[in-house]
Amino acid sequence: MNENLFASFIVPMVLGLPLATLIIIFPSLLFPTSNRLISNRLISLQQWMLQLVSKQMMGIHNTKGQTWALMLMSLILFIGSTNLLGLLPHSFTPTTQLSMNLGMAIPLWAGTVITGFRNKTKASLAHFLPQGTPTPLIPMLIIIETISLFIQPIALAVRLTANITAGHLLIHLIGGATLALMSISTTMAFITFIILVLLTVLEFAVAMIQAYVFTLLVSLYLHDNT
Repeated sequence: MNENLFASFIVPMVLGLPLATLIIIFPSLLFPTSNRLISNRLISLQQWMLQLVSKQMMGIHNTKGQTWALMLMSLILFIGSTNLLGLLPHSFTPTTQLSMNLGMAIPLWAGTVITGFRNKTKASLAHFLPQGTPTPLIPMLIIIETISLFIQPIALAVRLTANITAGHLLIHLIGGATLALMSISTTMAFITFIILVLLTVLEFAVAMIQAYVFTLLVSLYLHDNT
């Protein structure tokens, strides 16, 4: 039980070189493509799921917003596959790194904001000052709205990092407790193991939900600016 709880979150190194880039690229190799006229069941299922998510997420957008469809679908596939691969034993989850999540959140958020200022300049500026605001409160509200705008990418990244990290820590702690209880009480060890299995199933759901939530929030930011 002296093992460091955060050891699984350290970026793996080989010969002093970080493997984070290879790990990030790896999930893209898991999605097959087909040049055949009739696709197999796996590709058909993949296409059906993409169409379902795309309809739900892009239905609220206008023509300019729908140009982001490919980027948003690629984003949800990348985050979802990375989260799921991170649940495998002795694996590394890049989405537990706040720096990486900020690297995804900030450019996407900045892209939506810049799009809003280019296409709807007056409407974008109007968000900083609600209509009917009393004159003495104008400076304070502008500061508050500006802060809330710049907090959006930070909230995106922290939400994803916290949820994935918390799930991994719980699995690690309950797994360690199960091993420790095996030599003390077989019954308690079995009960703890059942809890561990249920928690693992829950983490599979959380991995997909967090990918959907991250992409959905980016989609909503885009909708507000197009």
